Amino acid sequence: MSAKITSDTVREWGRRYSNWGRWGPDDELGALNFITPERILTATALPRRGQVISCGLNFDQNGPQTGRGGRHNPIHVMLQDGGDVLAGAQDGIPGGFRYADDSVTMPLQCGTQWDALSHVFYDGKMYNDRDIALVTSRGAQQNGIEAAKNGVVGRGVLLDIPRYRGELWLEDGYAIGPEDLDACAEAQGLSIESGDIVLIRTGMMTRCLDAESWEGYCGGAAPGLSVHCSGWLYDREIAAVCTDTWGVEVIPNETEDCFQPLHMISLRNTGVLFGEIFHMDALAAACAEDLRYSFLFTAPPLPITGAVGSPINPLAIR
Repeated sequence: MSAKITSDTVREWGRRYSNWGRWGPDDELGALNFITPERILTATALPRRGQVISCGLNFDQNGPQTGRGGRHNPIHVMLQDGGDVLAGAQDGIPGGFRYADDSVTMPLQCGTQWDALSHVFYDGKMYNDRDIALVTSRGAQQNGIEAAKNGVVGRGVLLDIPRYRGELWLEDGYAIGPEDLDACAEAQGLSIESGDIVLIRTGMMTRCLDAESWEGYCGGAAPGLSVHCSGWLYDREIAAVCTDTWGVEVIPNETEDCFQPLHMISLRNTGVLFGEIFHMDALAAACAEDLRYSFLFTAPPLPITGAVGSPINPLAIR
């Protein structure tokens, strides 16, 4: 594959790999349409152990955010706690009933999360030929994350790239190409199918947690998908793609004149749901133990009206 491509190529590939209009002018689901009722029923037959594994990072002050782009780690505060009870603040409640309450303030994309189809746009348009003027200070009037509120449920597959390569993690800047994805799938005995939710482990989060440092994680150099994977995602009718990195694709990007080209093509044009900051280590260990890399997967977004992303707790059921 070539080392660099241009923004003109990105636009050309965007047209080539477009799903605009494929499911009609009113569609807001994008590639999630590939997860048909038949595919869901097939996925429900995958679990054999009754084992549930979360791929979510805990939402707390120890998260990876540094303030870049206004994103900060969750701020969790108590509205009522044991101290209030001891101070008599709840003495007016009859019968001895006492309680605790809390709240959280957080950017919707500060931890494990989905990008909505309204998250990325260029040339004045977002997914399905919709004008970016529809994304206002009140949120996205179309392509908001609530469109997927019935859940992201289907067949999940893990492609554990560093384990396949005999490494603990991939080096920063390593571009995972289509040939890597196919070779890893073959080595794991997987056949990628239409409607799959593909989890791709790079080991970057493993490295950060091992070093007890998130330095460089948010927006710094990182392993990730090559922009050349845009055709792979389109041809294989992938519903969603997720990684254990900040931004799914390799950084530095392979394009000198545009940022996050895979988002530009595969999210904006193909309509693939992007999942970021997934914690896959427990799932990877379980899959390696019994050499089964497919599972029932569910990760419904919070139906926050007009949101361009949503925190999630993705579950792999094996």
